[in-house]
Amino acid sequence: MTEWKTYRYTEIADLIGGGTPKTSEPLYWDGDIPWLSVKDFVGDSKYVFSTEKHITKLGLENSSTKLLQKDDIIISARGTVGEMAMIPFPMSFNQSCFGIRAKGSIDPHFLYYYTKTKVNELKGNSHGSVFDTITRATFDNIICSLPPLAEQRRIAGILSAIDDKIENNRRINTNLELQAQALFDEWLCKVNTIKGTFNDIIDATLAGDWGQETLQGNYTHEVYCIRGADIPALRNGDKGKMPIRYILERNYLVKQLRANDIVIEISGGSPTQSTGRVCMITKSLLDRLGKDVVCTNFCRAITPKNGYAIFIFLYWQMLYNKNTMFSYENGTTGIKNLNIADLISKEPINVPKQEDVDKLNVVLQPIYDQIYANGLQNETLATFRDTLLPKLMNGEIITK
Repeated sequence: MTEWKTYRYTEIADLIGGGTPKTSEPLYWDGDIPWLSVKDFVGDSKYVFSTEKHITKLGLENSSTKLLQKDDIIISARGTVGEMAMIPFPMSFNQSCFGIRAKGSIDPHFLYYYTKTKVNELKGNSHGSVFDTITRATFDNIICSLPPLAEQRRIAGILSAIDDKIENNRRINTNLELQAQALFDEWLCKVNTIKGTFNDIIDATLAGDWGQETLQGNYTHEVYCIRGADIPALRNGDKGKMPIRYILERNYLVKQLRANDIVIEISGGSPTQSTGRVCMITKSLLDRLGKDVVCTNFCRAITPKNGYAIFIFLYWQMLYNKNTMFSYENGTTGIKNLNIADLISKEPINVPKQEDVDKLNVVLQPIYDQIYANGLQNETLATFRDTLLPKLMNGEIITK
């Protein structure tokens, strides 16, 4: 094995702090500079390609946020510690994260993967009375053993090839979703319908739950809990990073999610993005999770009438794309809430006959089957990558 050298983490990387422009100043927001926060991280994706919020050049110049460059790394440093991604193009970011920039003869892609192997150590050294927090000193205490640059690049190349395949599957899934939406929009213009509301084709609405972080008292039923932040990954065929929670048995009995239920985010959003993001629960997802599932209090779920799941999911997405949800929002503290009861009972929709919906499902179901198959392949690839990662980083597997 070629000679590996030992460094402190801060000897191989510069740490860059983020910030938030004044939220009460409209001239600082809704510009063309992506502003990244933890909620923009997508599952286990190596890159972050889009952000919920954007800032202006004035916002960048008049705040402590910085502009990260292509191939810089970002890591969450407060609250949810250790979420990571690489930056594919310039982005600003908030103060709950650190930017990481490789120094000198350190390959940035190698540094990304190497840092992933140190996340548990960073978490173990976090502190804070309310939120777990890592600081510059936390990084300075991390000792690193690194190979020469040529070997760094070989190691990064092996791992990047797997992540590139994962990212390609995600792009395919995004295109498949767009195809399904386009087919639905065209079909809806042609099919015979009657005027109605979502309530006409919904059997039930389900509240969310958050329960407890650990097993305690009567909080004994272990579940995965879907948050609004998990919706983009779930739509793309991924499992996401849903937390495990413990809820009351009596709550589980009335809040359990089943195949074909639809989860809707009802709190959050931004001035330019409404609440109402949506995903569909599938048997494939439930089988992969292997645990019971509910949604969080900041979401609601609806149970469609038999056969109407894909129709409701795509009709809802069509309305979301038209910014309809803004009309059903309220909130006075900066957090917007979707009045889902009003939306499903008052928003006029075109309701087709059951037999026409069945024909639609025959066309669209194979698309969603492919999305979930790609997601399952990504899960397998990620497991393979994570098995290789520590062995490559400690020299157990030697590259040539």
